[in-house]
Amino acid sequence: MYGLLLLLAVILVFIISMNTGTLRLSPRQLGLTLFGFGSQQDHLVLFTYRLPRIIVTLLAGAGLGVAGAVLQGVSRNALADPGILGLHAGAAFGLMIFVSFFRSLEGPVALLIPLFTFAGGILIAAVIFILAYDRHKGLIPMRLILVGIAIEAGFSAVTLFLALRLDPDTYAFAASWLAGSVWGRDWISVLSLLPWIVLLIPYVWTRSKLLDVFALGDETAVSIGNRVTPNRLILLCAAVALSCASVSMAGGIGFIGLLAPHIARRLGGPMHRHSLPLSALAGMFILTAADTVGRSVFAPNAVPAGVVVAVIGAPLFFYLLMKSKN
Repeated sequence: MYGLLLLLAVILVFIISMNTGTLRLSPRQLGLTLFGFGSQQDHLVLFTYRLPRIIVTLLAGAGLGVAGAVLQGVSRNALADPGILGLHAGAAFGLMIFVSFFRSLEGPVALLIPLFTFAGGILIAAVIFILAYDRHKGLIPMRLILVGIAIEAGFSAVTLFLALRLDPDTYAFAASWLAGSVWGRDWISVLSLLPWIVLLIPYVWTRSKLLDVFALGDETAVSIGNRVTPNRLILLCAAVALSCASVSMAGGIGFIGLLAPHIARRLGGPMHRHSLPLSALAGMFILTAADTVGRSVFAPNAVPAGVVVAVIGAPLFFYLLMKSKN
């Protein structure tokens, strides 16, 4: 029931987003253009500029939502989020390495961007996991957050240093990416992100029982025959891949991995076979709605979706942090 309502909400925000922008398309124009009967200008606006951007936000929102749910399940920490844990800083570092070498962000070379962001994310994830892991106590949830924040600060400084060495045009892209802007995405961006989402989300869903077992604690998981560390590493890599691939095309957007799983658990309960699809739908809705609000409410000066999400996500993070202390 709740899944159907979330799906309808995603479809609604998708339709609204297609009609939002500097050039507005009426519902009639939108329908005609979608079926190939619109004017050349309407076709250009919808298929060249608007649809690729919207599809990227949908795919990235789903990826970030599921990545957050997996990280919270693996770490048994309701505050875990790819951005808060520093994974986005690793993705940003990978992106800076990419643009430093290739200097081009258009055409087929853009297909390599998720690989570079994934490499940066894996690097940070490995460092965080090593520092937050205790041989006797396992993965310590609060240490995970603190180490992630510290590592994120260090890598952000390195990323800023690399960004300052870029030429003006590339730096403008980097600054826009860091703010969480999806402006200028094209069909190559969609193709770059699509395989990661289509392959990894179903894979993670097939491992949902493992995430349920992790919630019982490592000792219980081992007692029922679960290989805790290898399974945790596999799921962690899947979450890193989903997160880094998503932000590679949508920009440095935080808090969706925090918000979406909390919404999903409220609606569908703690079982991951229910909460993972709901997290994907919630992430799609949040990011697409944030991009639509940023383009419409603040027009003609569009506000990046990452800024809109942060306005909502930051207060919620502090609320959950205070609640976890009680």
